[in-house]
Amino acid sequence: MAFPTETVYGLGANAEDPVAVARIFAAKGRPPSHPLIVHIGGAEQLPDWADEVPETARLLAESFWPGPMALVLRRGRRVPYETTGGLETVAVRVPDHPVALELLAAFGGGVAAPSANRFGSVSPTTADHVRAELGDAVDFVLDGGPCQVGVESTIVDVTGDVPAVLRPGGVTREDLEAVLGFSLAVPETSHVRVPGQHPSHYAPRARVVLVEPEKVVVEAGLAQESGHRVGVFLPPDFDSVDAHAVVRVPESMAAYARGLYGYLRELDQQGCDLIIASLPVEAGLGLAIANRLRRAAGPRD
Repeated sequence: MAFPTETVYGLGANAEDPVAVARIFAAKGRPPSHPLIVHIGGAEQLPDWADEVPETARLLAESFWPGPMALVLRRGRRVPYETTGGLETVAVRVPDHPVALELLAAFGGGVAAPSANRFGSVSPTTADHVRAELGDAVDFVLDGGPCQVGVESTIVDVTGDVPAVLRPGGVTREDLEAVLGFSLAVPETSHVRVPGQHPSHYAPRARVVLVEPEKVVVEAGLAQESGHRVGVFLPPDFDSVDAHAVVRVPESMAAYARGLYGYLRELDQQGCDLIIASLPVEAGLGLAIANRLRRAAGPRD
């Protein structure tokens, strides 16, 4: 079953049922070592899923749930290893979407749910994206309209002495730091495995090349001249570019995040084989957008 959240559409199954969880991995083509996020109906349920809940986790949950933030904690006994990818940690969050919350309330348990797409490809932000990509691999899709955040949840590791952001997302680092009262690291690598760490992720069919903003127009023109069907993420301060297809990047980072995956899908649909883009300033939601673009441009198998 696929269902909407405020971030992206998730492919959900009973987090306590290894057989149901195995169907998620099969439908996505996802390696079983990649852990899943457990979605719950409220912060008061957190002790049911974690072995211990430190004060930092309680503070963040109180401040940002329901919302696009997942907390990595020590695995509680009711979470099978199939859900955690064999780890002793589990990522948990409360989604901020009325359909998701109603589903969780009716179910009464935890729902393990990665993004409802093939492993490594562009995440879905509408029900049509899910149907187009997974087809009959999904029993049914709950259509809750377009996702309002558009990039996945921020993942915060609270298992150590100092929290760390393992995946930037819908809750910004600045917002987290304002609540905690200290700076947070965003490490490139971590000994704790979480979703979204694969070198190639969120990737369209077209190859993605990242350049400096001032080089987007020139690089796109050169690639177009050499025979590529070029798609371009055109920065707001440029008027035109010689390309097969163009996406105009919004000035608002919230609008950019909300549209990012749709833009990548659109350029694929228009037959582009190469996408030229630049990274936004890595502040606020720009940090999450830059993370997704780097993964989309990562080395592919």
